[in-house]
Amino acid sequence: MIVIYLLISAVTLLYVYLKYTFSYWDRKGFPSTGVSIPFGALDSVTKGKRSFGLAIYDMYKATKEPVVGLYLTLRPALLVRDAQLAHDILVKDFSKFHDRGVYVDEENDPMSAGLFQMEGANWRALRTKLTPSFTSGKLKAMFETSDSVGDKLVSTIKADLPETGSKEIDIKSLMSTYAIDIIATSIFGLDVDSFADPNNEFLAISKKINRLNFQDIVRGAALFLYPGLEKFFVRIGWKQEANEMMRELAHRTVDLREKNNIVRKDLLQLLLQLRNQGQVNTDDNVWTAESTKNGVKSMSKDLIAGQLFLFYAAGFETTASTASFTLYELTQNPEVMEKAKEDVHNAIEKNGGKLNYDAIADMKYLEACIMETARKYPALPFLNRICTQDFSVPDSNKVIKKGTQIIISLLGMHLDSEYFPDPISYQPERYLEDNKNYNKAAYMPFGEGPRMCIGARMGKVNVKIAIAKVLSNFDLEIRKEKQEIEFGIHGVTLMPKHGVPIRLSLKK
Repeated sequence: MIVIYLLISAVTLLYVYLKYTFSYWDRKGFPSTGVSIPFGALDSVTKGKRSFGLAIYDMYKATKEPVVGLYLTLRPALLVRDAQLAHDILVKDFSKFHDRGVYVDEENDPMSAGLFQMEGANWRALRTKLTPSFTSGKLKAMFETSDSVGDKLVSTIKADLPETGSKEIDIKSLMSTYAIDIIATSIFGLDVDSFADPNNEFLAISKKINRLNFQDIVRGAALFLYPGLEKFFVRIGWKQEANEMMRELAHRTVDLREKNNIVRKDLLQLLLQLRNQGQVNTDDNVWTAESTKNGVKSMSKDLIAGQLFLFYAAGFETTASTASFTLYELTQNPEVMEKAKEDVHNAIEKNGGKLNYDAIADMKYLEACIMETARKYPALPFLNRICTQDFSVPDSNKVIKKGTQIIISLLGMHLDSEYFPDPISYQPERYLEDNKNYNKAAYMPFGEGPRMCIGARMGKVNVKIAIAKVLSNFDLEIRKEKQEIEFGIHGVTLMPKHGVPIRLSLKK
């Protein structure tokens, strides 16, 4: 009998706890959506029907309120739907929303202290130090390395195509390999060729990072939703294989360069300057990283590994997806295709018949295509912040309390006809000077404000290289009927369920 009473008491307490938790926004005076107990807005995710980003997009479409409460399992969060308010949170009111609220433990787990995760003054200091790493001069110096990977992409495609006729290929798969090699060479400084050697060390790490097993799903959810739980996992020694492999690779590479005074024009070299000299040299022609501080290191090898890990995670899928989706849209929009091809051709001719950094910079219409791709298929379909000071919502009596998680659905805003007329259609002309017809506050594919993606320019260059190489060397077949890409239920980014098929032939 006592057992029955205890069981009834436990069930009653659980019921009361859940009802109280899922009435949080009612008590705070905010409208709410996604109140399905116990998973809230993520109910469709737990049932294997939607990815996280698409589930948030569903919440965006479910209401017209400018600010609406929802529940990320047991954690209340605010979805900001109003574009101007979202923009102001990231820019004008940044001082009250300067952190992301994800797991980071600089002292005990320095590899977690990537620029994306870091908070407050420590984030600002590192951001300031890293900013000179992404100047036009630095990117121009690294261009040759990226260009050589583009040549390998072209050779691989040519080897797979028949001498006459066309062939359908999954361009996403090829662009993923291209992106991995771009990152391995231009960021990590590793000499790899994943097209020829699919078993190299860096690709092995990449595969482990992209796993979707139970362990990785739990750790990913904890990192974003429950940072305290992730800290507990780390403290008890629950290691993640990909992180440890990246740590070992970074340490080994740093030791090799410092011991042998090896100088390469890549991002790791600039991190070594920061480690040994306390700053990234602002002279774009200086790449040496010899210590000028009597052996004192300003940056640990684990902290370097954390930045490298971040640049991989931020750059790999972004580059591959943006290049693939752009080419896919070109095959569905013949007028856009012709303008893009002409733009690439003219830029190369203008620069002596060579695809160099200046030619890439001259491709203005291709830039507009990439901007439109980033709108329709934002690499990260949502942004997140945490409120660090109580904030009064403009033109209302509502107050966002300190510690509140903020979610901004980029996919929602980018596909909202209120901000972008005819949002499903692919219109690069939206961004041309004489034809701008969209709400600028709603366009934030790389974030906005002080925490805007630091490597956005580098990513665009690598995407342009890939697309320009394909358009210059192959003919793309126009699809007879337009068809939208179907997305899968896994991953944080928009992952195509059936790849990204396009039909190519050798240029005639």
